[in-house]
Amino acid sequence: MIIPLLIDVEIKRKLKDSEEDIELIIQHWIRTLDIKLGWINNFNKIIINYVMLFFYFLFKYLLLFNIITTFIGHVSCVYSIDYSIFNDKQFICSGSTDCAVVVWNIDSEQIQVSKVYSDYVYCVRFSQYHYHNHHCNVICSASNNKIIHFWDFKNDQQLKTFNEHTDRVCGIEFSSFNGGRYLCSASGDKTVRLWDIETSKSLHIFNGHKDCVNCVDFSPLQNNNNENNGVNLIGGNGYTICSGSDDNTIRIWDVETTKQLIEFKKHEKAVFSVKYGSNKLGINGGSNIILSGSIDKSVRLWDVRSGQQIQIFNGHTHDVYAVEYSPLVVKNIEVGGSSGVICSGSLDNTIRFWDIRSNKNELYLIKGDDDDAGILCLKFLALKKKEKDNKKTNDNYDLSLYYGSAIGPIRVWG
Repeated sequence: MIIPLLIDVEIKRKLKDSEEDIELIIQHWIRTLDIKLGWINNFNKIIINYVMLFFYFLFKYLLLFNIITTFIGHVSCVYSIDYSIFNDKQFICSGSTDCAVVVWNIDSEQIQVSKVYSDYVYCVRFSQYHYHNHHCNVICSASNNKIIHFWDFKNDQQLKTFNEHTDRVCGIEFSSFNGGRYLCSASGDKTVRLWDIETSKSLHIFNGHKDCVNCVDFSPLQNNNNENNGVNLIGGNGYTICSGSDDNTIRIWDVETTKQLIEFKKHEKAVFSVKYGSNKLGINGGSNIILSGSIDKSVRLWDVRSGQQIQIFNGHTHDVYAVEYSPLVVKNIEVGGSSGVICSGSLDNTIRFWDIRSNKNELYLIKGDDDDAGILCLKFLALKKKEKDNKKTNDNYDLSLYYGSAIGPIRVWG
């Protein structure tokens, strides 16, 4: 049994030093824009100052981002982190190649429980369906032993297993519809499966990939009564699954018909992470956008409606294992509006932030701890503040970035 220990790490960077760094960056950006774009009249200088104000707050927020906590317990690669609230208590769970699933109580900063399986754990997800329908605190995990486990961690009881895959299970995701009743899974047997959690049945098998399937995601909730009369919906009731594979492709599947709808082919090596977007991205039809990361070191954006790649972000110097949509927004002067910000984690031990509507250099870069040996998963969390901290401000939440490292520690930036 692993005995995890929660260690608080003090922020050593002083506010004064950070603000001096910010001012240097802002002055550099102003000079660069003024020279390269030739904006010399008063109106355009106002625009520059307006845009710089947004960059100022973005950089100020990121420069003050420091490691504030480290969860130590895993002794090998942490491939997955998830978050949930049960009975007003905040939890994260993690899965690792040390074969353990660990549950951490964020509120009390204590370890709730851990469970060791017989093989590597590649993905973990809290089940909202079990909580709301059966009053159970359940974690679903995908394992190298070909099995999907459902574990009631409150009562330390295994509820059920799905064992129809014929090779390792690399990724899982609960449906955005029907309260998370359905689960999709990605496997080394080259298939994606759709499961009914209530009946414990395998409903569909999606065949088409030519190599191991590493990751899956469900499309977000769709509005079937939108003003476009369903033009943006794909097949059946509009729900789809995307999957990334060692065959270098991303494929889109219709949940109802099980047919492959689209195949994206521009990644040059295996795809390790895929994420559907939402309409909050600063792009019309954001829920039809897919974000991906690959061992070809690139991060890419794809448009499901057109079937085309729309952006590629280069900068990482090693495999990209994790991609995520961040809650940050910046003003983009090229498009005349706001842009969402995405981020990516890599074996080069960096987290990079990118403007979703621009394929230029990263907005910002965070270096992982010197001992981490790479970043394998990311999770942005808006955590409820503790009562003693909440009295100091009107803001009830703190934004934190959790990441899983290649050697075991889970680090928290905030």
